[in-house]
Amino acid sequence: MHISWKRSGTNYKIAGVLGGIAEHFNWNANVLRVLWLLLTITPAFPGVIIYLVLWLLMEKPDQYIS
Repeated sequence: MHISWKRSGTNYKIAGVLGGIAEHFNWNANVLRVLWLLLTITPAFPGVIIYLVLWLLMEKPDQYIS
């Protein structure tokens, strides 16, 4: 099972999940990363688990560019 979003091959830090979401919605990836970090450190938001699930569900990029 996959979702139609792709991980980013150019805008990635770990797996390109947040970069892919930012590219899909035309958002700034750095702002999304800061928001994700703030939400992850709060006890009520399981950000790490959701990140790993999205990593598995999102399609791989066509190629990674370093």
